[in-house]
Amino acid sequence: MRNIFRSITFFSILLSSLVFSQQGNVKIGADLNPYRQTAGGFYDYSDPEAVNIKVSVWGFVRFPGYYLVPSYTNPRELLSLAGGPTDAAHLEDLRIYRVKEDSTQSLIKFSYNDLLWEENLKSNKDKVPNLIVGDVLVVPGAPRYYFRDNLTMILSIVSAVTSVTILILGLRK
Repeated sequence: MRNIFRSITFFSILLSSLVFSQQGNVKIGADLNPYRQTAGGFYDYSDPEAVNIKVSVWGFVRFPGYYLVPSYTNPRELLSLAGGPTDAAHLEDLRIYRVKEDSTQSLIKFSYNDLLWEENLKSNKDKVPNLIVGDVLVVPGAPRYYFRDNLTMILSIVSAVTSVTILILGLRK
């Protein structure tokens, strides 16, 4: 009888460890401190009364990183939680990378206009997908070069040349 109890206990521990290891990106409830940010680009916007999922936002957003959000969060809300796109973001080419259960990967492309006018797109549900566990929202873009960057570079060079000239003239006297 004792051996049966041990084997049942061992089997239940093994089964629970397998089940919960698969669900590392899902969390039910939230911490007591809502809206906290921890070091390393992890942002916790979890809802204590909902199932929360881990997703990522990368690219040209203000706060890229990992996010713990409620499962009902859509890409528009996730983009807002990430601080919004920067001025160098290409909003016509947003992407969601998704790893399916059979380990295949898929890429879903959509435009920010699809997010803004989502109410008018009810006929085409595939246009803006819902977020699932492990999704990665990528906001592509290209860095912009501004006049102030040119001015800073030119003034740095002029300052260095002036300093070297004054040093050489001071050493000659």
